[in-house]
Amino acid sequence: QVQLVESGGGLVQPGESLRLSCATSGMFFTSNTMSWYRRVPGKQRELVADITSGGVTNYADSVKGRFTISRDNDKNTVSLEMNSLKPEDTGVYFCHTYQWRVGSRYDFWGQGTQVTVSS
Repeated sequence: QVQLVESGGGLVQPGESLRLSCATSGMFFTSNTMSWYRRVPGKQRELVADITSGGVTNYADSVKGRFTISRDNDKNTVSLEMNSLKPEDTGVYFCHTYQWRVGSRYDFWGQGTQVTVSS
């Protein structure tokens, strides 16, 4: 059973940094694309960043140059380094992955971790 557990959220001031981590189990981690999504108040859940099994990364325009996604294939974890945080980065951040099984896609989500950026 695939499990994703996020950690590292919290309350910070604008301009500060946070590092989110996602511990995974029950999957062949090295084969999966891993993603971070966030749900911002009043908006739909949006993709923040993802990283393929080969290490290719992709970022939302709003976080380019400030956030860095990385993966540790030895520890089966994916991280999101967030710098120069802004109030509009406030939201619940979710770790995500998916798998194809017999022609069907299955999506897996963590429980989410709250990030609040406020002075």
